[in-house]
Parts: sequence; C-alpha cells; structure tokens
Amino acid sequence: MEFSELIRTNRAQAELLQGPEAPPLRGTLCVTGHHLLLSPAPQSTPDLWLLLLRCVDSIEKRVAGDSGTITLRCKDLRVLQLDIEGVEATLDIARSIEALSSLESVITSFPFFYRPRGLRLGDAWHFHPPERYFKRVARETNAWRLSEVNQDFSLCPSYPRVVIVPRAVDDTALARSARFRQGGRFPVLSYHHARSGTVLLRSSQPLTGPQKRRCAEDEELLRAVLAGVCPGARGFIVDMRSAQAAKQARMTGGGTEAKAAYPGWKRLHRPLERGRSLQESFMRLVEACGDTEQSMDRWLSRLEGCRWLAHVKEALSTACLAAQGMEREGACILVHGAEGTDSTLLVTSLAQLILDPTSRTMIGFQELVEREWIQEAPTFLLFLDCVWQLGHQFPLSLEFGEGLLLALFEHAYASPFGTFLCNSEKERCLCEVRTRTHSLWSGLNQLKEQRKLRNPLYVLNPLAIWPSVEPQSLRLWQGLFLRWTRPPEPSEVAWERVWQIVTERENTEDSQSTASA
Repeated sequence: MEFSELIRTNRAQAELLQGPEAPPLRGTLCVTGHHLLLSPAPQSTPDLWLLLLRCVDSIEKRVAGDSGTITLRCKDLRVLQLDIEGVEATLDIARSIEALSSLESVITSFPFFYRPRGLRLGDAWHFHPPERYFKRVARETNAWRLSEVNQDFSLCPSYPRVVIVPRAVDDTALARSARFRQGGRFPVLSYHHARSGTVLLRSSQPLTGPQKRRCAEDEELLRAVLAGVCPGARGFIVDMRSAQAAKQARMTGGGTEAKAAYPGWKRLHRPLERGRSLQESFMRLVEACGDTEQSMDRWLSRLEGCRWLAHVKEALSTACLAAQGMEREGACILVHGAEGTDSTLLVTSLAQLILDPTSRTMIGFQELVEREWIQEAPTFLLFLDCVWQLGHQFPLSLEFGEGLLLALFEHAYASPFGTFLCNSEKERCLCEVRTRTHSLWSGLNQLKEQRKLRNPLYVLNPLAIWPSVEPQSLRLWQGLFLRWTRPPEPSEVAWERVWQIVTERENTEDSQSTASA
C-alpha cells in the first residue's frame, strides 16, 4: 500500500485555531503520509506548524456554504480547529486524516522513516538494556541468576529474552511454572532491595481453576525466593483484584495461590481499576478540563466525579504497601493481577521509585521505564501522574522534572522514535524496531534538551520517600491536563527563573575555573 492511495487532497487553504491562548495561523495546509503541515502566509509568522497524524485521536467535520471546519482531538489533549476553504477539500482532507491516522501496521509508522541529523540508527538502543540491572543484581547476591529460558520467546511471548530468577531453580522448573501462569508470565524479579536483601517480583495469576490445580515447580520457585533471603523469610502476594474477582477468575481457569501450597506467603487483595473503567475516568477528566465556560462548583463536581485522583490515590497507596513490606517488615513481595501487565507494572514501578534513590535519577528513571513497561494506555499515563505527585511532594528528590514526564506522555502516544512501539520485546524483534528506528533516549539525552527535563533543585536523597495520599496532598496535574487551556501559572514562571539562576551560577563558576587555570 502507498500512502498516496489514502490522500484524496494533499493541500488546501486553511486557518488553524490552536486554543484560547494562541493566535490564529493562516496558510497552506498540506497532508503527507505521516504529518499535517501548515505553511504560513508570507505576511504571517515564518514558523512551520507540524502535527504527527498518529497524534490524532478523533476527528469531527462540518460544512457550511462554500467552506468547512475540521476539529481534531489529539492524544496529547490538544483540540485543534481547521477552517478550510472549499467543501470538497474539507471532506477530502478529513477522510485522508481518518485513513492515515488509523493505520494499524507498525512498520508504516513514522519512526521507520525518521532520520534526524546527528543520530545513527542503533546508537542509543544500548543506553538502557534491561539485562544491565539484572546482571548487577546477580553480581551482588548469590541467590539470583540470569536465565535465557525465554530466548526464542516460546515460553512467554510478553517477557524479554533474559530474565532474572532464583539460582536454585533450573530452567526446566521455570518452563513448568510458566505453563501454570496465565500467558506464561511466571514470577520474575523486578527489584532487589539491597538494604534488606528482599526482592520485588511480578507475575500473572496461577491457573488453579475450579479443580484447584497445583504446580510443584511454581511452589518450588516461590520457596526458593524466600530461601534466598534468609532462613524464616516471609512474603506477601499483593493481588490487584478484589477477593471476589479472584474467586470468579478461578471458575474460568484462573485463580490464586493457595495458602497451604505456598508456606511463608500471605495474600493481600488491593484491587485497582484498569481497562475500560480507567479509560472512561480519563476521558471524563479530559472533557471536564476542556470546558472553559463552567462554574467553579461545576468544575469541582466534575473533577471529583471522574475519579481520576481516586485512581492516583489507590495506585500510590498500593505501591506504598509493597514498599513498606520490603523496607519496614523485611518481606518479599509478589505483585500480580490476572495478566500481570498494566496494574502490576504500575505498582512495581512506583514501589521502586519510593525505595530506590537510583530510580529517581535521570538515567535510573529511564532504565526503569525501559525495563518495566509494556505500553498500556492509560495505565502508563496514570504512572506518570503518580510520579508527578511524588515530584510535587518531594521537590528535591527527583533529578528529573515535569518536562521529562510530559515528553514521555507525548512520545508514548505518537512519536518519531521507536521506544514505545509494540507491546513486547518479541513484537519489537519481529518488526526490527531496534535496527530500523531511533531510540527516544538518543533525543532526550542531548545537551540542548536537558534544561527542559532536569530538576535544577535536585539533591540526592538516599532514603525512601513516603508520599501522602490524603485528599489535600494530591493535586490535579495542571501542567498536563490544563496546559492547552490556560496561561502559565506563577509557579511555572518561577521554575523558569530558577533555571536561569542555576545556569548563570554554573556559567560564573566555569568562568572562574577557566580564569584560575
């Protein structure tokens, strides 16, 4: 298929309205295989406006007289209005955008065509290999080893080639454990807490079913986890489902770990909403934030009614529970829901940020995202919101700022880079993502980008950070949800001034060092 087959009209005269704070932009609108471009008229601003078509979430069109209007609702929460000359041109451009923005083939997406100057293919994919952290854990403790049991992805399609597992458990036992877990997601290590020697694990649900099946190798694996810590060690299984949901899952082939079969492990149920309910909550919040005419009482009622901040609270509370189990009780933690993907990754990632100062550095956070996340929207957005809450409550403890979180949000939905393409390493290998696209980190780690991404107030904090989840402590992330509908807040202006002061001080120190030399 050629992109030209989907483009009914490739250009028209149009006026772009980008929001209440931005002036209208008039010029020639062009449609390409991956972008909408608006080249301004000569008397207007010389800047070229550009939109990646994969950023379009929905499109509305209407015509009146001899012109038409296209409204684009974008995945980065922008709402754009294009007033186009000519009814036929309006309809043809709308159909072109609809067709090009909904292409499902990964290899036709823009990252496979993006070739920026100064970057070479493959250069930055080695910045944060997931196995780097696992190798470090294996060196620091004799209880864990790297396994290539999933080298060809036949054991678990959604796991990477290399995983870290108890040294006492051989690959044959791992294979049998995988067959006992939904989707083959057997328990693997996410994080080793060096101070206590405990570990954070993740998996999917066991396939006990109504017959209450057991798997000796799966039981052996979790016994080996506790034995690798110390004699008499104990663990908690944090189940992301309610007790009732877990019981219902058993009737359809899923289930939970039976207490008698897994001595030393205690199950806790901490249900987190996911999937459709989380998506609907997010959509209601976006609609509320886009209504600039409502009263304050109506706004507060809609904010509470969408329950987004309730999801933030539940996610942080569950992550704190897991982190406290390791830090304060010296227990190992296994987190899973049914599939062991979205909500499981949310909790394991946040628990690491709470406990691990390395994960709160710029490089450590990038490694965490690369290692833990299989893209699941809007769960990944919920994760970013929770990280923003941590940064808001502990403004000195994260080396990165809001700029990095906003960049990750934008690139997760539509990006010229390949980092967020596909939903597993297997899919990325099949599509040759690592050899045919550029890594996002190659763009974000350039010096010119660092000012927008780093926290100028950062001071290394070696301790755990325990967030408050009281209603007065959790705030709407205005920098994301309201950034297209309101002018910058005084705090944002102050933040920019802080950067100026830090930069001036660094320049002064550099000048003094040069003069002394």
